[in-house]
Amino acid sequence: MSLNDTPSGERLHISFFGRRNVGKSSLVNAVTGQDLAVVSATKGTTTDPVMKAMELLPIGPVMIIDTPGYDDEGELGQLRVRKTRQILNRTDLAVLVADAAAGLLPEDRELIAIFHEKGIPHLIVMNKKDLLDVVPEDTDTCHYVSALHEDGIYSLKEKLARLGAAKEEKRHLVADLIVPGDLVVLVIPIDASAPKGRLILPQQQVIRDILERDAAAVCIKENDLPAMLDRLGTPPSLVITDSQVFGRVSKELPEEIPLTSFSILMARYKGLLDTALYGVGAIDGLKDGDRILIAEGCTHHRQCEDIGTVKIPGWLRQRTGKKLNIVTSSGRDFPEDLSPFSLIIHCGGCMLNEREVRYRMKCAQDQGVPITNYGIAIAFMKGILERSIAPLYRTGINPLSKTSRGPLC
Repeated sequence: MSLNDTPSGERLHISFFGRRNVGKSSLVNAVTGQDLAVVSATKGTTTDPVMKAMELLPIGPVMIIDTPGYDDEGELGQLRVRKTRQILNRTDLAVLVADAAAGLLPEDRELIAIFHEKGIPHLIVMNKKDLLDVVPEDTDTCHYVSALHEDGIYSLKEKLARLGAAKEEKRHLVADLIVPGDLVVLVIPIDASAPKGRLILPQQQVIRDILERDAAAVCIKENDLPAMLDRLGTPPSLVITDSQVFGRVSKELPEEIPLTSFSILMARYKGLLDTALYGVGAIDGLKDGDRILIAEGCTHHRQCEDIGTVKIPGWLRQRTGKKLNIVTSSGRDFPEDLSPFSLIIHCGGCMLNEREVRYRMKCAQDQGVPITNYGIAIAFMKGILERSIAPLYRTGINPLSKTSRGPLC
């Protein structure tokens, strides 16, 4: 994926589910117009989820996911079924592929029940309609196709586009917090942990959001903030900083200038903000021996001053004075059993779609484990949490203010 491509976390995730040998992979190939998945008459050909980021007209940027058969057997088969169920946690739109001649079987109905339970919009696609003597009429929820003859594929894509459009809602990282003509200063450290030759994804997305709002973005390094404030003359409408330099920026920035971080904006964008605000208070209740999970949604090369494995653990021990056991996870390796942990601190989740971030949040809630995110945890430990979330509540009550009954009052 090139640097200008839509990131995976911003793509509509369309997953194809069903039993073995119903033609899921053939249908995926027909829908995408590519030989994305291996096709064979042998049951269980698809052994692992196959993912492809692409532009799918008339939908737009999507992530297509082909999954193993849901009726797979044996010990290895059950591992494949488990992977298929995990894909549900990041699925925005589900396609259940069934054999038109066989009709819906118990495994199909089980999947439909899961779609309803998880609130996943879905479409039932009856494949192999070329084997039927009489083809029933399509309905809003059921569509008949022949992947082999590519019959009904275009109308299927149109239905998927309508379902996707109904699910999509316009969300903003920062555009709804500013007005046209505003000046926003972005504090972006360029250190050993910064990616070579580019900005990290949340920084790119914030700049784009500001420009789309017809506002201006000024990007500086942390050393340049005082000089830039003098040069501007008129105070900026908002300062957004990398969380790693939150404490320094807060000290150098006059109180009257609103301040927040990329990570806190991402928590709001991904639907984690309120839960993260409630969870962060658990930091001050940590005890010797407590296990803390620091989770990241992507994998990257660790630097000597890595924020997840070095800086946040150091700030935690400094704040609490306790001997804590730090456990890290990255990418898709988020533990299913969270009960051993006293707290989860998650990254901004820029590489995860909103559904997967909410799934991880729900897992923590269901198991009674507090969860927060990098920016909120750092602001809390630096003593500037109320200031850092105030810009997000300009039109409402700041949940940490003295006039509210917020989580940390």
